[in-house]
Amino acid sequence: NLLHLLCACNLRTSADMAMLVSQGAEGRLFETTFLGRPCLMKERFKKSYRHPLLDEKLTNKRLTQECRTLSKCRSLGIRTPTVYYVDHKTNTIYMEYMKQTAVLKDFIDEHVARGERTVLEDLCYNVGYTIALLHNGDIVHGDLTSSNVLVMKRIDKYDCVMIDFGLSTNSSLVEDKGVDLYVLEKAFLSTHPNSQDLFDKILAGYCSVARAQKAVIAKLHEIRLRGRKRSMVG
Repeated sequence: NLLHLLCACNLRTSADMAMLVSQGAEGRLFETTFLGRPCLMKERFKKSYRHPLLDEKLTNKRLTQECRTLSKCRSLGIRTPTVYYVDHKTNTIYMEYMKQTAVLKDFIDEHVARGERTVLEDLCYNVGYTIALLHNGDIVHGDLTSSNVLVMKRIDKYDCVMIDFGLSTNSSLVEDKGVDLYVLEKAFLSTHPNSQDLFDKILAGYCSVARAQKAVIAKLHEIRLRGRKRSMVG
């Protein structure tokens, strides 16, 4: 198969040219090229503390789920990096490198330092709107933080790009969607102190379009209470 041969040759070239961008608990991110296009190579590495067969099964399952979620997001009109190729032998995804973007965490920090809060309020509303689109499609991100959202400049506004779906699941449960928002709230308020107003904008954007917004927000309040009780007890 000529296409398979071409991809195989390109993967070897891409791996040789790859430059490490970042490393997390689940894998490494490299900058390289794929068929002449700038791309990011996301490689999931083996976990030595897990049984090899279990590790292979879990890694492959998460890799497959991430690719399916990225594809589903695009069908729902949610901006995510385009997947170019998936190498199951090396547990690697080759995806679009969106160079003209900033990480939401850094974007917020920079604009807070400059006192430019109106831009952030509009952007956070858009983030909440986008999360609602995820939940409307029964996609639960699983690791919502300001480090897993990219900011893209448009002519007259900023759009958000959702990334890192390695822990994503398909779920229609209100509980799971409420937990998704709770994880974001905890991460957001700890990463960005004195930003309750910005998180409120995220919730406003979410409620503007989420189909089950009343039930999900009620569940979020319930989960908050559970968290407070646990911290009081232990």
